[in-house]
Amino acid sequence: VQLQASGGGLVQPGGSLELSCAASGFRSDRYAIGWFRRAPGKAREGVACIGSGADAKYFLDSVKDRFTISRDNAKKTVNLQMTGLKPEDTATYYCATASGPICVTGPILYDHWGQGTQVTVSS
Repeated sequence: VQLQASGGGLVQPGGSLELSCAASGFRSDRYAIGWFRRAPGKAREGVACIGSGADAKYFLDSVKDRFTISRDNAKKTVNLQMTGLKPEDTATYYCATASGPICVTGPILYDHWGQGTQVTVSS
């Protein structure tokens, strides 16, 4: 099982980025996949998750109107489109698989993790 997160970078406040999580080595279409982030000095927190049936769940109220999670099972990718980025969105973003097809709350319930991609929002 491998997850490869990409798409991070430096962006100005109000800007946009799209993160991509590429899955390999397993039937990713059968699993919910989530995006998490860890800011310096803070605990890891869930951002969003998408179930195997493409049902989306947003864990943070602060991103619900700005971030969109989607999946392309043919390409085995899960994307996180981020708009209206704010400095407080600065963090390392990780993708991870849940143990089943349904999104669950809590990083501890996710089994396999990618290496993370850095997002920095700064002017």
